[in-house]
Amino acid sequence: MAGKIEIPNELKQDLPQNKWGKILGATPIVMTVIATMLAGLASSEMTKAQYDRSAAAQLQSKAGDQWGYFQAKKLRSAVNRDSFEMTEGSVDTLSIETELLDQKVKGDPFRALFGGQAPDPVVTKLVPEVQTALDAMEKQQSDEEISVALAKVSPDKLAAALAVARQDASAYDKVIKTIDHTINIELKPVFLSFYKEKLRAFNAACFRYRAARYDAEAALNATIANLLELQVRKQNISAEHHHQRSAKFFYGMLAAQMAVIIATFSIAARQKSLLWSLAAAAGLTAVSFAAYVYFYV
Repeated sequence: MAGKIEIPNELKQDLPQNKWGKILGATPIVMTVIATMLAGLASSEMTKAQYDRSAAAQLQSKAGDQWGYFQAKKLRSAVNRDSFEMTEGSVDTLSIETELLDQKVKGDPFRALFGGQAPDPVVTKLVPEVQTALDAMEKQQSDEEISVALAKVSPDKLAAALAVARQDASAYDKVIKTIDHTINIELKPVFLSFYKEKLRAFNAACFRYRAARYDAEAALNATIANLLELQVRKQNISAEHHHQRSAKFFYGMLAAQMAVIIATFSIAARQKSLLWSLAAAAGLTAVSFAAYVYFYV
């Protein structure tokens, strides 16, 4: 078992024989403990910063995937719109209305083919703080403006908004699948049996509907991508915050180590009353600075 740490009597003689002298005598030990604690805090904050940077990189990859989906949907929309415009002059899309009514097609499939309209996505309203930050991102405002808006949004609210946006996209995908099933499985075989003019009109109507559908899906992908971009910014802001705290804890550790060094020199110089007072002052500065960083930075 380790023995109790004591300062030799000959070293104590140079210290005031009062409470302050006892405090000065314990300075080297206390400052060593404080320096170790501050080193641990600095290391902990740096680890958190590295974790946030890594999480931001993963989120940026996911955002890139969503922007890829967005670009693919917009490209498909453009292709289908061009195809419709090339056939629009040679077909009469109004002629399919009678056939749709004969097939008793109503609702979204009818509007999709006859009117070229995709159903509007049901978009859940986001909390005001998240919506403000999202609007700032979509309007491509400055980094400072986006950061100010994002500072009011907690990570939990941002994650909840992202989950809602994905649910909206998933729900819209189910609606589109139902319409596509009606068009491709139930109606297309019927129009294949008609004259080429009506079949061309049917295909042109499909081009027009798909262009509108891909535009709606691209908008949903853009919302998800922007929310992921906000999460990336949030993680990077958090990483920078932890990095600053780590640096300040490191400065506090240096101050505590300086106190230990001064106390050690005071033993060698046998001028403990003055030098140990300096050591205690340095230690108090280190503790105060560390407390400020911990609670306010």
